[in-house]
Amino acid sequence: MPMMTINADGAFDSETTRLLGRAYEVACEKLEASGAFTDPFEAASAYELLARRIVELARGGERDHDRLVAAALAQRPHGLRLVTDNG
Repeated sequence: MPMMTINADGAFDSETTRLLGRAYEVACEKLEASGAFTDPFEAASAYELLARRIVELARGGERDHDRLVAAALAQRPHGLRLVTDNG
């Protein structure tokens, strides 16, 4: 059975924090590569949504890096299409 990764106070352990940070970085890199945002305020809002979604998924127990990235990007604003989309 995996070790509990959320402390009693709701904080993630250091290994999980590193995983979430890397998932966020990769999701941001993919979003940046899409070239979808020219407005820095819109981009900042999208990055915040990515972070919130990744934490929400982790609180629900998700620990797979690729699924965290994919799910965070799946909830992108304004029907944004990424260069990594297949279709």
